[in-house]
Amino acid sequence: MTKTITPEPADAELVRRAQGGELEAFEALTNRYELRVYSLAMRMLRQEQDAEDVTQQAFLSALENLGGFRGDASFATWILRIATHAALKVIRKRKGLDTVSLEEATEPADGYDAIPHPEYIADWRQSPELLVHTNEIRRLLDEALAKLDEKHRMVFLLRDVEGLSVKETAEALGLSEANTKVRLLRARLQLREELTLTLGDPGRRITRNLHDH
Repeated sequence: MTKTITPEPADAELVRRAQGGELEAFEALTNRYELRVYSLAMRMLRQEQDAEDVTQQAFLSALENLGGFRGDASFATWILRIATHAALKVIRKRKGLDTVSLEEATEPADGYDAIPHPEYIADWRQSPELLVHTNEIRRLLDEALAKLDEKHRMVFLLRDVEGLSVKETAEALGLSEANTKVRLLRARLQLREELTLTLGDPGRRITRNLHDH
């Protein structure tokens, strides 16, 4: 006798039930996204306790504000935005910055003319934003991500790892869309350069000289 497998309820269904007061539905959403939220927080903050605190705070905040969730974005995007805001509060607290945005806390708006040229490049079979989903090299990429400036790392994580749009990434970080695009490009270039020595094709490498622009 074949056993019938009941499909998992969709996020939208669980949200609807949770908004109706069914706590088990919200627990199901928490179980579904807890690891993803924690992984994002850990990559942003680099400290386990802070990441755990942000994860807990994100789901508590989501529960408190669930009635206002209208489904304009997916639940996944919504909870990642909440987690990002919570992580930014931790970052600002570390820097002694209570209310200013991440953009104001770092530097004037980035411009494409300020993007540095890589010192060492080579052709890859895949780009950093695709490689992040390849299990066997995720450790190498995590190590390279840790070397990025905080502002560039967060944009890359939200846009290329979590799949938020440029607009959603900009809103989550309090940046302009133009600045978000520049930081994303910088992050990709820096990651490509950092990982080229390990993942690039040595036979096709190019070393930039002092006269290149």
